Amino acid sequence: MANTQHLALLKKGAVTWIEWRNLNPNLEPDLSEANLAEANFRGAYLGRCNLFKTDLFKAKLITANLAESNLSLANLAGAQLLDTKLVKANLTGANLRAADLRGADLSGANLIGADISGAILQQTDLGDANLIGAAMFRVNAIGANLNHANLSQANLNQAELIEAHFYAANFSKANLGEAHFTGAYLFRANLSFADLSAADFRWTNLGKADLRGANLTGANLRGANLAGANLDGAHLKETIMPDGSIVSS
Repeated sequence: MANTQHLALLKKGAVTWIEWRNLNPNLEPDLSEANLAEANFRGAYLGRCNLFKTDLFKAKLITANLAESNLSLANLAGAQLLDTKLVKANLTGANLRAADLRGADLSGANLIGADISGAILQQTDLGDANLIGAAMFRVNAIGANLNHANLSQANLNQAELIEAHFYAANFSKANLGEAHFTGAYLFRANLSFADLSAADFRWTNLGKADLRGANLTGANLRGANLAGANLDGAHLKETIMPDGSIVSS
């Protein structure tokens, strides 16, 4: 449960909150399980806070600093997180459904098992983020940075990933069915045993990608760079290859 003193200070406004935090730089504010739904924390400093199970439904956190905060199991559904700093934040199991994370920095963040379905991740930085088992159904991550991110077993079905960066990202056993990767950078990405059925990989860079055992049934690879890619055991039924030819079986 939240510390009542900490919660009262937060509700007094930005000036009081910042002064108190400056006087107590080593103290981690405890706002766990508090009801802060639809609150306006635009530009607020909430870094290194305990926000475990906190209700931030539709909260306005634009340009706020939540770096290294514990947001595990927090409710951030529909929250406005544009240009928000969430570097190395713990978002394990958090609800981020339909949240707006455009331009946010989640580099190194822990999002294991988080629900990010329908969220807007355009130009979002998720480099080195841990997204194992995350639900990312129909996310819009156009132009996002996911270099070195771990998306093993994540569900990105029908995700918009156009021109996103996935250098050395791990998609092992992920569900990427019907995802749109047009123009994305997947050099050295691990897509082994992933479901890539009906995915759109036109003009992507899949150089040296690991596609062993991947399901590419009905996928479109027209114009893609597959130089050095490992396709051992991959399923290529009705797959459109880089030269436009179709693998019948």
